Amino acid sequence: MKLPFRAKVFIGLLVVFCFASLVYAVYTVSPPTADQLAIASVFVILAILSEIYATWIPPYKWEISGSMAICLAALFMLGPSLGVLLVFVSSLLSEVFLRWDQLRQGYGKFIAATLFNTSQLTVAMTVAGLTLRFSNHQVLLLGEPSEYLWAIAGSLFYLLLNTSSVIGIVCIIEKKKFLYPMWTNLHEFFVQYFTLCSLALLLTVLYSISIWHVLLGLIPVVLVHVSFGSYLRLQTETRKTFEQISRLLDERDHYTAIHSTEVAELATRIAQEMGLSQRDIERTDIAARVHDIGKIAVPDSILLKPGPLTEEEWKIMKLHPAVSAELIEGLEIYAPVANAVRHEHERWNGKGYPDGLRGEAIPFVARIIAAADIYNALSTDRPYRKAFSRQQAIEIVKQMRGVELDPAVADALIRVISGQKT
Repeated sequence: MKLPFRAKVFIGLLVVFCFASLVYAVYTVSPPTADQLAIASVFVILAILSEIYATWIPPYKWEISGSMAICLAALFMLGPSLGVLLVFVSSLLSEVFLRWDQLRQGYGKFIAATLFNTSQLTVAMTVAGLTLRFSNHQVLLLGEPSEYLWAIAGSLFYLLLNTSSVIGIVCIIEKKKFLYPMWTNLHEFFVQYFTLCSLALLLTVLYSISIWHVLLGLIPVVLVHVSFGSYLRLQTETRKTFEQISRLLDERDHYTAIHSTEVAELATRIAQEMGLSQRDIERTDIAARVHDIGKIAVPDSILLKPGPLTEEEWKIMKLHPAVSAELIEGLEIYAPVANAVRHEHERWNGKGYPDGLRGEAIPFVARIIAAADIYNALSTDRPYRKAFSRQQAIEIVKQMRGVELDPAVADALIRVISGQKT
């Protein structure tokens, strides 16, 4: 993918600041002691390993690792100049190792990614190091209460610059707004960031005792890194499992095997058309992908019946939204959207199910998924009829507007399908 001009400018500025940081660090660095050399060597290796085995976070398209604790501890123990050089060397080596295979696809992507990641970490460390220089400290061994305040300030500068740089480049490339993903990231991973900063302080205090105490303190850093990776992998695998179940149900239902995926993609486009926040767009996508998972409780004799359902059969079919909600509400990743999944079959005039909600009493995300689901049903071959043409489906949606569908959602759906812009 070709980088937008603004992304190239952003990376270019980071490279310039990185170069200036390195020049200043080399000019001001003092000859390290034997203990500092030993700690620096260990920290470089650990920082490289942390980045190589970083945990990928799909919603944010970036990685998180324990290297933050290592880098901040290096800053406090070794001082700004040596800390900057350590971060530059470790990040450069880890980036080259991680992206070596990209050279087969050409130098452009390899160079851009390596320059960006190395530069933004170096610049973040430089700004954090300025807090030490501003406080007239060459190092912070945390022997006095005031040093903790400076250490916390430096940690915040490092965290904010690192996070904003990564999220900023993603937002520039994908043309998204910056504030929501930035706030969400800090909010969602506050505990992890707090833990990593605390570990950096712990390592620094241990260093004031002896270098051997620092090596002992590295154990919890490794454990935090591993546990966080396991937690995110569990979340990712949970979502993949439920989405796979939904796809299997689609196949069982004589529907296209990608029904839930298609509904999710259309619902997401409707949410974007209506100007929803990125948070609500993501929730719409998550809910739509599992909205029919409750059909697992519907017998084949009903679910696959080619003709009209009897009254008793409809009673059973109408239970599936509630079952869907019950299946997912106990899972952290789905809990915020369980209510939307439950009410996806409610209708604007109150004649839907399972609870007969009317109008704005229906969760907004549920109204969007309902519109996408209805259009997908209209435009798909069913056992009892052929798919409607796009124009025919649009006309039917217009008839349902204000009756079964939220008028504003129906209008957005029509604009999306017709390719119109607001």
